[in-house]
Amino acid sequence: MLDTPEAVVEALRENHDRPHGLPRTVTAEDLVEAAEAFEQQDVLVTALLELMTAYEFTGEHRKSPVTFARLLKLWDTDRALFSEGEGHQVFWRFKWVTTSLLEVPEMPLATVHGWIDRMRERYEEADHGLQPVAAMRHRVAEHTGTGAADAYDLWATRPRTGLSDCEACEIRQHARHQAERGDDTAALDTWRPVLEGLQSCEEEPQASQARALLPLLRSGRTDEARSHHLTGYRKVRGRTGTQEEVGLHLEFCALSRNEGRGLEILAENRSLFEATAAPLSHLGFLSGVEVLLARLTGADHDDTAVAGPPGRTWTAAGLLAHVRTEADALAAAFDARNGTPAVGDARRARLDRRPLLDEPLPLGLRAVTSGLAPVAARAASVEIPEDFGTLVREARRLAREGNPGQDRLWKKIGERLAEDPAVAGDETGPVELLHAEIAEQRAHDLWREGQRDERAAVLADTIERFEHLRMPWHALSGRALLLVGTTPRSTADSEGDSAADLGADSAVGGAPADWTEVREALSDLLSTTEKLLVDVPLDGEALGEGEAAYGADLRVERTLAYLAVRFCATSLAYRELLDAPGRTGDGGEEAADGAAVPPAPDAEDLPRRFEEHATALHAEAERLGHPHQAANAHQFRAELAWRSGDLTGAERELRTALEMIEAAGRPWRRPRPSALLAQVLLGRERPQEAVELLHGALADAVAHDDTTFAYSSTYMLLGHASTHLGDPSGAVRHLSEAAARFDQEGVARGATEARLQLADVLSRSGQRADAVAVLESVLADEETAGLDERTLAQARLDFGRGLRDLEEYLPAAEQFLALADTVADWPDQDRPVLTLVAAEAATALALADRWDAATTVYERAVAAHAEAPNPPQIVLMMREFARLTVLAHEAEGVDTALGHLARADAVLAAVPDADGFADWFERGEVHYRRARVLSVAERFEEALPEAEAAVAAHEEGGADGELPRAEAVRLAALIEGNGLERVDAAVVRLTEAAARCRGTGHEEAADVLDTLCRQFRAR
Repeated sequence: MLDTPEAVVEALRENHDRPHGLPRTVTAEDLVEAAEAFEQQDVLVTALLELMTAYEFTGEHRKSPVTFARLLKLWDTDRALFSEGEGHQVFWRFKWVTTSLLEVPEMPLATVHGWIDRMRERYEEADHGLQPVAAMRHRVAEHTGTGAADAYDLWATRPRTGLSDCEACEIRQHARHQAERGDDTAALDTWRPVLEGLQSCEEEPQASQARALLPLLRSGRTDEARSHHLTGYRKVRGRTGTQEEVGLHLEFCALSRNEGRGLEILAENRSLFEATAAPLSHLGFLSGVEVLLARLTGADHDDTAVAGPPGRTWTAAGLLAHVRTEADALAAAFDARNGTPAVGDARRARLDRRPLLDEPLPLGLRAVTSGLAPVAARAASVEIPEDFGTLVREARRLAREGNPGQDRLWKKIGERLAEDPAVAGDETGPVELLHAEIAEQRAHDLWREGQRDERAAVLADTIERFEHLRMPWHALSGRALLLVGTTPRSTADSEGDSAADLGADSAVGGAPADWTEVREALSDLLSTTEKLLVDVPLDGEALGEGEAAYGADLRVERTLAYLAVRFCATSLAYRELLDAPGRTGDGGEEAADGAAVPPAPDAEDLPRRFEEHATALHAEAERLGHPHQAANAHQFRAELAWRSGDLTGAERELRTALEMIEAAGRPWRRPRPSALLAQVLLGRERPQEAVELLHGALADAVAHDDTTFAYSSTYMLLGHASTHLGDPSGAVRHLSEAAARFDQEGVARGATEARLQLADVLSRSGQRADAVAVLESVLADEETAGLDERTLAQARLDFGRGLRDLEEYLPAAEQFLALADTVADWPDQDRPVLTLVAAEAATALALADRWDAATTVYERAVAAHAEAPNPPQIVLMMREFARLTVLAHEAEGVDTALGHLARADAVLAAVPDADGFADWFERGEVHYRRARVLSVAERFEEALPEAEAAVAAHEEGGADGELPRAEAVRLAALIEGNGLERVDAAVVRLTEAAARCRGTGHEEAADVLDTLCRQFRAR
């Protein structure tokens, strides 16, 4: 009931602690109405100030001046109604009224200038400095474009006063002035204290983060731009008072080629279309929306569904027309009010901007609509000839060389044939041959895409075509590929020739054939091919019209087909060996129907069989003049060595393979063995070499237009290697790139794993807010994340802890409570996780000042601990409750805090002796906390023994206990010197402890102790 002034004041206090938004504003309005009923007008003053604050931070700029007028009338009537702080706020809020009047185009400019004149008079009467008045004149000049330079000088050269905007907000205005005049370097230098977290306020750093995004992009500082988008957007989304900043984030997404992310932001801020109480800020939001939508429609996404004003469905084109009409009218209204084109010009300048990057900036976030912003394709290194005959000859040449650039040419050949079958002429051979070659390429694509059944059908059609054309070598190599495709997928496949590239990441499709059956069939094929070599030598006459089309290249074509069969035989032996029982890797796979794959009955003979085939492949490739094909044998051996833990052998084989590839002049074959060698070197703790190899692999793949290379996995490995190298910035870039590419490929699990690694790197490098943004993206839709329950649970735990570290305590508690419900049904051996999560939830609720709920969850954690002990976590919770209880209730909470610590003692006493539990640390921290609690109650004689007990306990920890021991000594000295006034004893204690710290290499701790010691001596 709000029937007493005291009740209204208490309600005002509670409302002030709520986040800004409609509920807080409505409550503030109700409280003003309640305060009007009392004779004590001082309550009305407080209520009006609270209401004006609510209006200011929710963008209610039409209402704010009216509220201030009531305050000013009360001020002029009886200043005794205002406390000292409230009187200060009267003068402070003259600035709020100026910006509110400027926000509304119906307010004449003369009225705005008149209000600033009135503000000056009030400041002069009260003997306040006039720098804030100059700041408001500059604000108007910037808005109208009239006399801005002079107004800036008048403001910037005046000294700050107690009524000046905070330093963070003034930094924003200085930097904005520089950026709008094209000096990004100076602006970013000015912004540094805010962007680096050295200056902040309720509006900062998020307001500056939004405005610095484009200057950062233009300056090439993309890592910082990514970070400020991730962290800044979370602070402004959905808030009516920050819609201009939301518009700037939308613009950033459009100009960094992240249109899909932009559409997600649009959907999250749909309510802002109706937030019209701050027209100038609303224009800023609409302009950002328009930049994004213009990018979409310009890329032929007119019909894409987008989020617009509630009440109907919208397409990009439809919403663009709607927004453009509204924004044009607003800009025109401001320009008419101002008598200048400044607002319209600024808006047109934004709309004229084009993307600042050639490729999308990887943000590390999962974009549901990522298909709208694909990772930009680099320019192909292979030119496509216009002449069809030349096009076919070039495609065949690249195919013989195994050059990945052939893929683009074969696709173009297929398109040209589909458009005009008559385009094929005598010089390209029978059209049936072209269709067979195109089908062969399609089969390779299907294998890489994991579509085994479809690939088998295409291969069967290809074989039939080659047989009809009397091309036995090609038909035999096709049959060999078809046979190997019926086996279970091994844990990895080596790179093969273009005619036998088995891919690397295919999924099992269809039930596999029996190993022995496939081996015998492939052995018959190999015998048939060898017999063909005798009957029809490689350089013999063509068997038919199809082979005749190759002319002088016929021998190479036959050689490659023959080596493809050899490769398939080696590949089969490799797969059998890799999947045999007792081998490392993913042996013991299951077929698609869930049945176990039967092991080879003669598993002990598999190593010999593999080596025979690898040796034969190597020898035949060398004999026939294709040493780069011989490198395949070394790659097979390297993978087996790597998977068996022989990293030295794996490195030797891979380096040999790369030397052979280099000698053969086939640089396009380097990426895969280079990437595998990088993995091996990482295992040998040589990250620098691994990073160099991975960069080289990516450069080679791009240079030779290798669209089949595993870019996503390579970037992920590069991020991992950069982490080992101590390069977190590089790791963030590469893992963000990996996540974006996995998204484009539709590999949800890979994208999520990349993001989890990214979040870990960000968190460990101190970028906690960035890590929270990434984890939030992962958890936005758990069903599409592609991860198992436990991995997702870990992600939610990390997310909750991140929110807690950012002091977002209530959201953190919500995450912990949701996770507690998830893990409650886990098996008994995992029950300690419930104890951990419940303890985390209880602490977060206490930090959020939700004590009733915190106490309930506290007891839930204690009950969980009784069933599934987790002593470190439960004791940590009890210590935190002791600390927070005293923090919230001071001396009145001492007994309750001591009760929590007594429960912690009982928990520790019940823990049996066990390895891995740092009993000394837990005991020491409980004693330390009890000493601090007793000190709050000024029970220093009891507190000192507790501090000394903490010192003794931490001493048991040896080297690990030195730092907590030093802190316990510091506390004991404070109790002794300040509480008990035994300064000499405290000095002796500190001197001995500082010397000990220096002896153990803890210089910083020693400095802290020395500083306190000097303070005591100075007394």
